[in-house]
Amino acid sequence: MLHAPHRLSLRLTAALLGLCALAASAQEAPRARARDLGVAPGIFAPGQYNAITDVPGVRVGQVTLIEGDTVRTGVTAILPHAGNVYRSRVPAALHVGNGFGKFIGSTQVNELGELETPILLTCTLCVWKAADAMAEWMLAKPDMQQVRSLNVVVGETNDGGLNDIRARPITAEAVRNALESAKSGPVQEGSVGAGTGTVAFGWKGGIGTSSRKLPDSLGGWTVGVLVQANYGGVLQVEGAPVGRELDRYAFQNAVAMQGDRRGLADDRGDGSVIIVIATDAPLSDRNLKRLASRGMMGLGRTGSSASNGSGDYVLAFSTAESVRRAFDAQRLQTAELANESMSAVFQASVDAVEESLYNALFMATTIKGNGQTVEAIPLDRVREVLRTHGLAPKQ
Repeated sequence: MLHAPHRLSLRLTAALLGLCALAASAQEAPRARARDLGVAPGIFAPGQYNAITDVPGVRVGQVTLIEGDTVRTGVTAILPHAGNVYRSRVPAALHVGNGFGKFIGSTQVNELGELETPILLTCTLCVWKAADAMAEWMLAKPDMQQVRSLNVVVGETNDGGLNDIRARPITAEAVRNALESAKSGPVQEGSVGAGTGTVAFGWKGGIGTSSRKLPDSLGGWTVGVLVQANYGGVLQVEGAPVGRELDRYAFQNAVAMQGDRRGLADDRGDGSVIIVIATDAPLSDRNLKRLASRGMMGLGRTGSSASNGSGDYVLAFSTAESVRRAFDAQRLQTAELANESMSAVFQASVDAVEESLYNALFMATTIKGNGQTVEAIPLDRVREVLRTHGLAPKQ
């Protein structure tokens, strides 16, 4: 039960969010997902919600923190299944595209090949507070009284432009609320949760999600993706040079200076991105490692070069019952997908990653905070570029 001050805090936060939403709606045209713009990467159809929650059992919870003029951050929680993840573990693997970041729990995930907690995403200087809060939440669960080791998994991107990141505003209450409010169904995207203060390609970034459902002839598996987009580069949308035509891209000033050394201070495409891939295909951690590496292909399609100052991480896990691991198992007997059946899963993941990143960008709203304003990408101009390159329906 929440005490009165906590209830008041949540009410105030909700009121602030409502005011911000009203202000945004008054100033901006409605946001749209990629498919609403005619952008549908790949060949496989999405699932019912076109979200990571199309993978059976996966739930997402988000808490957005907007306080005063300086706090613009939040928490996004991904739960692999409805049970206790510590007692019923899922195989998992992490791929590091560029390691300029903090990803708590990553070494044990790659050593043991499994998750034993949900996944949290938040801001850079908040990862330790979020990890501590999730550990407390997990240890308080039934049948956890004898647990003396717990590998919490927390990823981050740096929202220090719009958010007073040094204040480390994430609270244990926010983490608990994200975990306990997690649900299946549609997932809110854009400037919410861990994407509240993020920036992508010079425009407002955020949370994005997408999914693919393979035909029965290819196994019928579902692949779902959720991203926290806070990275840069030279934006392209299904090959259309959107960043260049909208005159906003990495190294822009250096190119204009034609080698003048003043260009060295230019935007270099730094930032970070966290990509989470879930599937109900029965995969071992070995093939999940291969699957995670394909996430970088979807990232590259959008125009990222995984710059020196970017933390680019891809975490993949399988929810299939046949590959679950009991915490106290002495032997594992699993039925997993063979290598020859992986290609379609790879294809689905690359396409879903690409679309998730577009959704994060297109659904984000303009945010003011910490003395800065980051505008949402103008969708009318994106439509123009896409039409010019024959990629959007004429309307």
